[in-house]
Amino acid sequence: MTVSKPVVLIAEELSPATVDALGPDFEIRSTDGADRARLLADLPGADAVLIRSATQMDAEAIAAAPDLKIIARAGVGLDNVDTRAATDAGVMVVNAPTSNVISAAELTCGHILGVARNIAPANGALKAGEWKRSKYTGVELYEKTLGIIGLGRIGALVAERMKAFGMKVVAYDPYVTAARAQQIGAQLLGLDELLETADFVTIHMPRTPETLGMISDDQFARMKDTAYVINVARGGLIDEDALGRALEAKTIGGAAVDVFVKEPAVDLDFFGYDNAVVTPHLGASTAEAQEKAGISVANSVRLALAGELVPDAVNVAGGAIDPYVRPGIPLVEKLGRVLTSLLHQKSLAAVEVVVAGELAELNVDSLRLAALKGVFTDVVSGQVSYVNAPLLAEQRGVDVRLTTTPESPAYRNTITVQGVAADGTQAAVTGTLTGPKQMQKLVGINGYDFEVALTDHLLVFNYADRPGVIGLIGARLGDAQVNIAGMDVSRSDSADEALAVLTLDSDLPEGTTEALAASIEASMVAEINLEDTGR
Repeated sequence: MTVSKPVVLIAEELSPATVDALGPDFEIRSTDGADRARLLADLPGADAVLIRSATQMDAEAIAAAPDLKIIARAGVGLDNVDTRAATDAGVMVVNAPTSNVISAAELTCGHILGVARNIAPANGALKAGEWKRSKYTGVELYEKTLGIIGLGRIGALVAERMKAFGMKVVAYDPYVTAARAQQIGAQLLGLDELLETADFVTIHMPRTPETLGMISDDQFARMKDTAYVINVARGGLIDEDALGRALEAKTIGGAAVDVFVKEPAVDLDFFGYDNAVVTPHLGASTAEAQEKAGISVANSVRLALAGELVPDAVNVAGGAIDPYVRPGIPLVEKLGRVLTSLLHQKSLAAVEVVVAGELAELNVDSLRLAALKGVFTDVVSGQVSYVNAPLLAEQRGVDVRLTTTPESPAYRNTITVQGVAADGTQAAVTGTLTGPKQMQKLVGINGYDFEVALTDHLLVFNYADRPGVIGLIGARLGDAQVNIAGMDVSRSDSADEALAVLTLDSDLPEGTTEALAASIEASMVAEINLEDTGR
């Protein structure tokens, strides 16, 4: 039987290193993401789609790809991805937030130098046959003040580089402490004071409702009439109409802009000014940045399609995963599935994940995500992922808790997933990882202690403890041609009740579980299939 490979759809031109990083485990298809009709026609069957900025992955596109598990943007911005629609559909969204930081910082520095020395207009004039040396007299950067709006990764790199020119650096960033600014070598100011002080203003903020148009008429009015403004961050941070008015009125000395509200942009009004230098969104357009972005998202795709949690996905909560915690993720997901089987897929009211032992000292938020994914995998018809599992819990009013304790008497670590159904039924299942190979073990159900391998096929019985029951179970399974791989029996404190957990080599024939439960007068029975659902 031939197993089909997951399909990765590449919607825009990416570096060859991207395909190399994906490796041979996927079927690679290509489409033109800018051609809407072709994109929608090619999305069905795709498990992953890799895009840059020209492909719109909105709700319609996401709905056209029912098998989609991850949207990977080989770049920084996600303006062209409907993250909410992706989350609702259980689709992971990843980008490469650090891939272009050096390229963007260097382009910013290039624009600062360019506007200071009139490089672009002087070049244009000379190529047009005009020698206008006196017209393009510039200014030195030495001892000038650079105002940086947004002192994140790129802003800090710009500060570091421009200080080498002898510039004084001031910055506005409400999320940066004075100590951090001092470390970078910048003086923190309010936005108005920065605009009034700076000879060059460069903006490095994300585009949000709060930052859209944050540099407009009022801000230009505060700037020196010799000051220059540079935007290599996101289109719309500078009000484009207001910029045209400022250049027309000579309220500022000039501008350099690499990003625009609508792209491609080729005929904006302010393009006509000699002191406005524009480039076609080149911030990440270096061979190095493209390679870094491609390799980064390719690695994320490999993880996501292997069913692993990608902690830096933009719509997955949890943060970085400690290497000591990561092996517990698939274990806990299976425990969540066992829980819903014990509750016979009843609607849940509450779920609690209890982490005990050495793991309790670490960030184990990812284990809560894994438990929720497991809990809903066999009860929801659509795709369940680390992305939408918390949303499914929220929509169903399920109270979700994560508890940690350093006390774990029997094992170095245990993880318990316990739940309460809407009708009040309760169940709990405990697992652990043992040995150098970190073998998954089931070590507790509903207060009964035992130890069996956590395999794909499990059978659990509660019954009145008496002689002959174990033999009867073995005989019935033998008649059904089902092999018992392992078994453990645990008795209640009163010794009246027992719980038997069997690991089996295969599924049971239809009706076998019910007949066996009746023959031993079981008070509880659960047949558990943990095979990959393919969803």
